[in-house]
Amino acid sequence: MQIKDIQEEIVDEFSMFDDWDERFQYLIDLGKSLPLIDPQYKVEENTIKGCQSKVWLHAQMQDGNVVFTADSDAIITKGIIAILIRAFSNHQPAEILEADTQFIDAIGLKDQLSPTRANGLVSMVKQIKMYALAFSTKN
Repeated sequence: MQIKDIQEEIVDEFSMFDDWDERFQYLIDLGKSLPLIDPQYKVEENTIKGCQSKVWLHAQMQDGNVVFTADSDAIITKGIIAILIRAFSNHQPAEILEADTQFIDAIGLKDQLSPTRANGLVSMVKQIKMYALAFSTKN
């Protein structure tokens, strides 16, 4: 499945909910379902700078695709990184670099976040793209 298709799925899922209380609960549930990051990757060098909460993001190449794992010490933030990993993990670096992030606006997520959380969201996307760029230049 392409990134765009996954993003459309995410938008469809969020549109099923009537209000932001329900959407935030869904976001929390997504965070709870995030696969656990290996403790060896919960180190300072994998911390995303610019986030209010602690967010660890690790990436590695597997069969030509970038595979992300992550964790956060905040439940909403964990849900946000879970959405991003779902959209961008298991894709080739070039696909990740070319993909837009309009689905975040389509959900309306940025409008619901505090300014510091919104900055953290931007930092998460930027770090995902940086990993993809780093892997694309290695190959």
